[in-house]
Amino acid sequence: MSATRTFRALTVARASTCALGALAALLASSAAQAQAQPAYPDRPVKVIVALPAGGSADMIARTVSTRMAAELGQPFVVDNKAGASGQIGTPLVARAAPDGYTLMVSPASFLTTNKSIFKTLPYDPQADFVPITRLVNQPMVLVVKDGKRFPDVAAVLAAARAAPGQLTYASSGDGSPQHLAALMFGTRTRADLLHVPYKGGAPAVNDTLAGTVDMMFAVLPEALPHIQAGKLQALALMSPERSPVLPQVPTMAESGVQQVELSAWVGLFAPAKTPQPVIDRLQRAAHAALAGDTVARLQASGMEPAPGTGQQLKDSIASEIKLHAELVKAAGLVPQ
Repeated sequence: MSATRTFRALTVARASTCALGALAALLASSAAQAQAQPAYPDRPVKVIVALPAGGSADMIARTVSTRMAAELGQPFVVDNKAGASGQIGTPLVARAAPDGYTLMVSPASFLTTNKSIFKTLPYDPQADFVPITRLVNQPMVLVVKDGKRFPDVAAVLAAARAAPGQLTYASSGDGSPQHLAALMFGTRTRADLLHVPYKGGAPAVNDTLAGTVDMMFAVLPEALPHIQAGKLQALALMSPERSPVLPQVPTMAESGVQQVELSAWVGLFAPAKTPQPVIDRLQRAAHAALAGDTVARLQASGMEPAPGTGQQLKDSIASEIKLHAELVKAAGLVPQ
């Protein structure tokens, strides 16, 4: 072998040795860093609900948080930050560190309808959050306190047409599922109803129970105990089929009102840029929380467990933003 060839061979060998050494050093450094970083989670996790305690979103947040805490070995603490149709609590999650220690359980409306109801929002529903999973679907139900005055949907429509803008309905706030349900009902039936917004589902139900308002298009889990106790009368469900917990209550279609179907889902979210391994771990824990005996408990309360992928939830938000914008426009509402 010539001197030139020998020199080239030695050069290649040295380069290969250096490259292997650098790779080994990099792998060792990565392993050391992985060992130095604590496993997630290593401290309590805050779960923000931008609604008062006692509503359906709060109910599912507390149920799932308890199960996820057991699954992951750290407390999951629900923190209610109610008010302004989600615009107090929701931005707190958008601005939180993307480390998995601040999460959000949110109704659909804060991430879908709010974009059409308000001129500006202190958060971007699609850019500021990572969808982890849908938790539950919840049927909407039209309920009244005065069952003698309003024995069925036909009686509500007759009263609304006799006195346009006089019949009142409660909701948990502008852009809420209850508000959207009433807009859908009013648009499809040409009934002019008066909206009375509250700061959450629980106070809205309380005033419906008191007779302060005439009716409410309620999320089923919030109204179900009062229906079963005979304190509220359920007139119709805004779902394609009757509910197994209220088999005697007809659907809107069965009551003569077509194309009035709405389900109020609740989902789990993290701040944008939360690491994917953390998102994956949370998703697995949430899905485990929605299995086993939790299923029967949720179904008995009027909720339907609906675990899925983050991408599925992301796609739902995008499609519902468009659908709800069309509904708000059809109802003639001007963004606030």
